Amino acid sequence: MIATLTGRVQQKSADSVIIEVGGIGVEVVAPYSSIESISGEQTFLYTRLVVREDSLTLYGFATTAERELFDAVLKISGIGPKLAVGMLSVLTVDNIRNAVRNDKPEIISRVPGIGKKTAQKILLELQDKLPAALDSLPAPLEDDSATEVMDALTALGYSVVEAQAAVQSLPADAPPSIEERLLLALRNIGA
Repeated sequence: MIATLTGRVQQKSADSVIIEVGGIGVEVVAPYSSIESISGEQTFLYTRLVVREDSLTLYGFATTAERELFDAVLKISGIGPKLAVGMLSVLTVDNIRNAVRNDKPEIISRVPGIGKKTAQKILLELQDKLPAALDSLPAPLEDDSATEVMDALTALGYSVVEAQAAVQSLPADAPPSIEERLLLALRNIGA
């Protein structure tokens, strides 16, 4: 099994990165957040090799928490690696953990390809099966304003990924008002 990968970045796209390791270019499918975290020529990723009848696909993650959550989601019947990576592209590990702990399927259903019933199934399956490393992380504060700002941005036509990135780039001392946070997020998208 290939657990980690270190090498020179040859090419980045929206959903994968090609890393040169020992003169060989290895394509690694990764969540949007992991690809965006890659800077410079050298990179390090935690990986998981998924073997199917017709393919060998290497998935990469910036953190072990992302990889462990990917593994947990893959154990759910009907959820494949593409959808699991899609979840981690749209939602952070903390978003998913909060959705599971607080039984909020509407958070999971923001992911393209996941409807309300599938979101409820994911929450039910992950209820007692969150990886131990995720439970040991400190719980972030619930931020309903972030949810409202994301909903407003997606209603304005921005993709869930763009909205998530804009909300995550809000400073910690951002004003509490939803309107002011929305304006700041719109500036971040335009920047």
